Amino acid sequence: MRFQAARRHIDPHKIGVLGTSAGGHMVAAMSTHFEKRLYTALDAADNESCRPDFALALYPGHLAVPAKNFALNPDIRVTRRTPPTFLVQAGHDPVDPVENSLVYYAALRKAGVPAEMHVYAKGGHAFALRATESPITRWPRLAETWVRAIGMITR
Repeated sequence: MRFQAARRHIDPHKIGVLGTSAGGHMVAAMSTHFEKRLYTALDAADNESCRPDFALALYPGHLAVPAKNFALNPDIRVTRRTPPTFLVQAGHDPVDPVENSLVYYAALRKAGVPAEMHVYAKGGHAFALRATESPITRWPRLAETWVRAIGMITR
């Protein structure tokens, strides 16, 4: 994507990732494992950075290890180079406990990474963009405001 960004009228320095549940885990993995390629470069596109410029993780899974008192998954190594991150979670999510977002947010703050987290009392799991009566439905507007505040969009 970054390699062809200009051709698609996209700023190559404003490319982010968004994921839900296991995809939220992938957002954290992409945000923390971008330094070393796991394959041999084949063309010029492979020489581009794969570090996201920002990240949105919704009810991410597998970031906290329950057997270790909900410590951060040791495979997720947050550094100051981890991109700014927006987290959304329902406090009573029966699939991916809120501790996943809490422990990741704490690691982001400790590393000095700009982060914003919204935890809602209700919303369950897999709420995504589905409109409901719950306040969690309004998370996309908060995300848009955040993406604008960090300079990734202007209008």
